[in-house]
Amino acid sequence: MARVLCITLNPALDLAFNLDALVLGSVNRPRSAQLEAAGKGVNVARVLAGLGHRVTVSGFLGIENDAPFVLAFKQLDLLDAFVRVPGSTRINAKLAEQSGRVTDINGPGMPIDATHLQTLITSLEAELKSATPPQAVVVAGSLPPGLSLDNFSALLNHLNASGVPLWVDTSGPALNAAIATHPAGVKPNENELAEWAGAEVTSFDARLDAAKRLHKSGIAHALISAGAEGVLWVNAQGAWHATPPKVTATNTVCAGDTLVAGMLHGLLTHQNGQHDAEQTLRFATALSAEAVRHVGVGNPHAADFDSLQQHTRIRRLDDTITEGSTL
Repeated sequence: MARVLCITLNPALDLAFNLDALVLGSVNRPRSAQLEAAGKGVNVARVLAGLGHRVTVSGFLGIENDAPFVLAFKQLDLLDAFVRVPGSTRINAKLAEQSGRVTDINGPGMPIDATHLQTLITSLEAELKSATPPQAVVVAGSLPPGLSLDNFSALLNHLNASGVPLWVDTSGPALNAAIATHPAGVKPNENELAEWAGAEVTSFDARLDAAKRLHKSGIAHALISAGAEGVLWVNAQGAWHATPPKVTATNTVCAGDTLVAGMLHGLLTHQNGQHDAEQTLRFATALSAEAVRHVGVGNPHAADFDSLQQHTRIRRLDDTITEGSTL
C-alpha cells in the first residue's frame, strides 16, 4: 500500500451528540455522545490507515491537551509528525439530529505565528525528502488564527514544488487561494463550488459546467460532492457522475473526508483507466454513503458494504451507465 501525508492545520477534539431533535433554549438529552480526536486531515488519515496505507499526520497541536490525539494515533497506527504549539487544541461541538440536520459549533483554534509555520515547513521538508517519501499529500480543514491566506498559499506552493500530488479540501477564501496554486485535486461541495464559480450551481448541468471550468483552471481532479445528488469527477480522462445508494442519513460530518480518502485509495491502488476510474468513484461514493449512517468516518468493513457498492450508480457522461461492480 501507499505512503500518504495528511496535514491538518486546525485540528479539533470533536464532541458529537446524537439527538432526536435539537430544541433551542431547552435542556437537550442526546441518545449518545462521543469525544474524538479529529480535524478533516485526521479523518482522511483515519480512513486511509484503515484501508492499509501507511499514513503520517502533521499540522499543529496544542501541547496542553494533545493526549487524546497521541492515544488515537497509536490506536490507528498513524505516524505522528504534528508540531506542538503553546495552548490547547480547540473543541468542536457537533449536534446531529435524527432528521439528518447537523449543527456545528466550531472553536477558533490556536493562534499560529511565523515561527510555528517555519517549524512545520521544516518538518514537512524532512518528510518529503525521506528515504520513503509520501506518494500523496492531503491538506484538509480550516486555517487557524494567525495563518494568513498568503502564508497558506506559500505553504501549498512549497508542497506542490516537491512533485508529490497534493489534494486540498478546505472552504471559503482558503479554497480560492488553494485553487490558485493548482493542486492535483480539490473537493468542494456544491455551495463551495458556487462561491468559486460566482454563480449558482443548483442544477446538474450548472455543476458539471463549473466542475469542467475548475478542471480547466489547472486542477487535475475536480471532485464535487452534492449530498444525495451524488458526486461529479472531472479529470483529463473524462467526466463521471456517481449516484449514491439510498441510506438513512443521521450524521454527515465525516462524509466529505471519507470521500477524499476513498478517492485517494483508488487512485493510489489502480492504474487510472476508465474501468479503474469507475471502480475508484464507486468505492469512494459508497464509503461516503456508509459514513452518513453514523458518527465518524466510513467503514469499508461494514457488513453491507458490498451491497452499498452494488447500489451505487456510475455514469460516464456519455450516457453509458455501469452498475454492480465491486473492488
